[in-house]
Amino acid sequence: MPLPTLIVLAGLPGVGKTTIARALAPVLNAVHVRIDSIEQGIRESALAVDRVEDAGYRAAYAVAEDNLRLGHVVIADSVNPLPVTRAAWVDVARRAGARAVQVEVVCSDGDAHRQRVEQRPGDIPGLRLPTWDEVIARDYRAWEEPRLVVDTAAMDVAACVRAIAELAEGAD
Repeated sequence: MPLPTLIVLAGLPGVGKTTIARALAPVLNAVHVRIDSIEQGIRESALAVDRVEDAGYRAAYAVAEDNLRLGHVVIADSVNPLPVTRAAWVDVARRAGARAVQVEVVCSDGDAHRQRVEQRPGDIPGLRLPTWDEVIARDYRAWEEPRLVVDTAAMDVAACVRAIAELAEGAD
């Protein structure tokens, strides 16, 4: 890719964002910036906080921008539930002179989504995963921005990766 590219993966917990990011990163030789990892690191820091508010996003914006300025492809992996956070990611790309590709990951099969949320193993020590009730109660605003939507109930990981990679490689 001639220009650095920020690929913003967004969606509710348990839809498959991290699984897709982990498969996509080696395909694009990309840096994977995961909000859950950053937020858990903040919780375990000397700050000793329970609620990280927007600290994880702000740290991720900075890490992503640094890597974009170095010419890297960056995959931002977060719920990204609000228009303000979505706009902030686009601003990161703009400031770094990079392209932004927004991808909403969904799971249209409610039963499958619930099963994933309830049965997925945690992979970040100390991170408490949300319950199904917390996932469905989350303030996740509808998208108005242009984005690619990948549905993990209808597409396997490889198909999601192909669709995102094709969009990222063809983005202007």
